[in-house]
Amino acid sequence: MSARLDPRIVQVYRRLWHYVLPHRAIGLLAVFAMATAALLEMTMVALVEPLMDEAMVAQNLEATKWLPLAFVTVFIARGIAGYATEASLGRIGRSVISSLRQEVFRKFLTLPTRFFDSKSIGPMLSKMTYNVEMVAESVTNVVTILVRDFLTVIAAITLMIYQSPRLFLSVAILLPIISFLIRILSRAFRRYSGRIQDTVGEVTQVSEEVLSGNRIVKIFGGYDYEAQRMKEVDDRNRRQNMKLIRSRSLGVAVTQVIFGFGVAGVVYFAGLESVKGDLSPGSFMSFFGAMMLTLQPLRRITNVNATLQRGIAAGDSLFSVIDEPDEPDTGSHSPQRVRGDVEYRSICFSYDRGGAPVLDGVSLKVESGKSIAIVGHSGSGKSTLVSLLPRFYESTSGEILLDGIPITEYSLDSLRRNVSLVSQDVVLFNDTIANNLAYGQLRSRSRHELLQAAEAAHVMDFVRELPDGLETMVGDRGVLLSGGQRQRIAIGRALLKDAPVLILDEATSSLDTQSERRIQEALNVLMKNRTTLVIAHRLSTVENADQIIVLDKGRIIESGTHRELLDKDGHYSALYRMQFSDEPETSG
Repeated sequence: MSARLDPRIVQVYRRLWHYVLPHRAIGLLAVFAMATAALLEMTMVALVEPLMDEAMVAQNLEATKWLPLAFVTVFIARGIAGYATEASLGRIGRSVISSLRQEVFRKFLTLPTRFFDSKSIGPMLSKMTYNVEMVAESVTNVVTILVRDFLTVIAAITLMIYQSPRLFLSVAILLPIISFLIRILSRAFRRYSGRIQDTVGEVTQVSEEVLSGNRIVKIFGGYDYEAQRMKEVDDRNRRQNMKLIRSRSLGVAVTQVIFGFGVAGVVYFAGLESVKGDLSPGSFMSFFGAMMLTLQPLRRITNVNATLQRGIAAGDSLFSVIDEPDEPDTGSHSPQRVRGDVEYRSICFSYDRGGAPVLDGVSLKVESGKSIAIVGHSGSGKSTLVSLLPRFYESTSGEILLDGIPITEYSLDSLRRNVSLVSQDVVLFNDTIANNLAYGQLRSRSRHELLQAAEAAHVMDFVRELPDGLETMVGDRGVLLSGGQRQRIAIGRALLKDAPVLILDEATSSLDTQSERRIQEALNVLMKNRTTLVIAHRLSTVENADQIIVLDKGRIIESGTHRELLDKDGHYSALYRMQFSDEPETSG
């Protein structure tokens, strides 16, 4: 039972081979080249026999004058076979890396938002880099060693049997012992490989957090804390790597010791054969050369098991992501443009199954072209409520309708094509201002449309002062721009999309007072004839909304216009008075 392979390992490696099969023609060339190299290795060893018996013992140089040319020919052919092997397997390896990396990246694009809420960025980046490389190494290096060295061992065994079957028996008894050793070590290799990949993810996570949050680290004196965090995760990585290295080194050392007993046995029995006259010096040297030639392949096979197990562990980790279910997208309704009637019916939502509800029976209706403002304390469920409309999350119960049709009946592409978003957490990519404005599907918009949107969002106010204008790079996450400039680009992107449904989640939160007034004017133009859901902490920005709802602990506790809610003298009125009573102090 212990000799049987784990079915999960077999399954992982079968899946990995599906990425190799499209390159089977190149693979066959590599196998042919490796077989040729193995044959040439044995040819060189076989040439030792005439060299010893004819040239050195019998001193018959006339009979061996062809040997120099034979050795040159063998070395040239061996070099060609080696090049063909490395080039073909290298191409297969890089193709496997490209295919796997792209498939994992495409999966990241289609995974639901909940997946990213529960995962750290570092381990996911590690899968895209370290784990993929480990898989490629197992596919190429492992195959190279296993095929080439296996063929070399077979050729060496054939030559040894040809030279002396009885001497070969003294070597053959060692092979089951080495095979058993490799099987035992493979379990440790696989265990340590999985742990190493986990610790690489931790190292990546800590590094990513420090690089992205370097200002917080500096201002709050987090040097020692972050250095200690890195030391701890790096120490874990080092310890697991050392365990792998020790296991691998032990395997090599034990293999060599076992092989040493084999060499001793061969020398002893060779002496007996020589005394009887059954073994010439050339035959013995040829046999001994073939036996020694198997030492390196056996050692590499022992070592490569660690690489193989690393690749299996990495492949298992990658497939765990690839096998994650995509966002549910079963809808077939795909209108190019909707009117924009939005209705929430008894919506309940919880981030964790069985957890406290974030939204509890929320119902509201927004007619096409109208605006609704959603206000309330932090944690009341405002952002969650609007996140359900483009189906970033699926409601626990209840339904949301767009133009009277449940949003689950829309295809995701059609639904999101009709919804635009400007949030307080502005996302810009390390590209030009123009490409951040015309992002994704907006790349088809004309230059004139792009300029109009940039003007309306007051992006051109600061772009005209930049040497490269709209072609200016914004840096990683827009770090080369101010918060207000980033916010204007986000608003310009929404203007350019021109979707019938608009979500504004604290869209003016990063702007100074002067900029806010100008952007608010642009937003007022944008909101005309569009269904708009506005989230705002500053109530002065939502006074003109057609309807205002107040959320508290996931429930609507008040609803009406700005004037009506003030007249009620309830929760909204209290929030409004508190903000305006604080303004003189904060403005001072």
